[in-house]
Amino acid sequence: MPTFTLADLAASLKGELSGDPELLISGTAEIDKAKEGQITFLANPKYKPYLESTGATAVIIDDKAGDLSGIPAIKVSDAYFGFLQVFMMFYTPKKMLDDGIHPTAVIHESAEVGDGSAIGANVYIGANVKIGKGCQIFPNCVVLDDTTIGSDCKFYPSVNIREVCTIGDRVILHNGVVVGSDGFGFAPYQGKFHKIPQVGTVIIEDDVEIGANTTIDRATMGETRIKSGVKLDNLIHIAHNVVVGDDTVIAAQTGVSGSTTIGKHAMIGGQVGMVGHIHIGDRVQIAAQSGVVKNVPEGEVLFGSPARPIMVNKRIEAATKNLPDLLKRVRAIEKKLDELTQEGFDGR
Repeated sequence: MPTFTLADLAASLKGELSGDPELLISGTAEIDKAKEGQITFLANPKYKPYLESTGATAVIIDDKAGDLSGIPAIKVSDAYFGFLQVFMMFYTPKKMLDDGIHPTAVIHESAEVGDGSAIGANVYIGANVKIGKGCQIFPNCVVLDDTTIGSDCKFYPSVNIREVCTIGDRVILHNGVVVGSDGFGFAPYQGKFHKIPQVGTVIIEDDVEIGANTTIDRATMGETRIKSGVKLDNLIHIAHNVVVGDDTVIAAQTGVSGSTTIGKHAMIGGQVGMVGHIHIGDRVQIAAQSGVVKNVPEGEVLFGSPARPIMVNKRIEAATKNLPDLLKRVRAIEKKLDELTQEGFDGR
């Protein structure tokens, strides 16, 4: 692992250095686990007490933070992102796939594989598939006919991409991702459910990352689209004809029902459920385990099931906690009224 001086790191981050510039830094760590020779960061104020006990040699902090009682520091505009940049200086991604095409891969003669792409063992690539330059397709992946994949993509083991899908550049698909499975479409008739053919497609734009075992259904007609910069966690279900807007992030176990659209820069917590045919506006934030049943205006922050503006639901929850005492008071009032009525009191 490389070693840098504190001055080297500050120069790389274009940050303001306080402390000995010749201090040697040999690694990174979390603030409560760091040891001598490591650099950490402080982005969340609740971790500030750890500054007194951390073993770190230096810390990366936001430039608006005050003095840190003598600990060497690098001030930057965003401590979390600055730490990421330093982290990448110490940890170079390890090469895990050999160059070229593994002899056990099955590639249709009409398929095209771009220069510098690596194809692992037992991969199947169907007819008329086009794969761009510099891709890494790990063992046991399947890419069916007429699918197009951009450049510099990385598909980890057991990714499955169905026919006639389109994947952009620099897309990362983790283990078990399924793109283009049939949407959940059935027509009830005479007591039976009859399958509606799912003849649409899935389009995943550039710089998307999709977590393990997430599934994205193809459209019934038209397209399901995941727009540029979207980050999806593990175990998410995106139904047919859904659109997820640019740079939106969605946490694990969320389900998005058919034909729902989500705007740009939305932040959606884990285990959120959304009904179909609604629109979630730009920059919406939805707390974990919320149930969304209607359109959401842009910029709204929601919580609860059914999801409501977060302060409304907090007031409802606070009132709910008082219901047992309120019920006792109501019963006491009713009892008193009964007693007064029996005594001949008519309320006037």
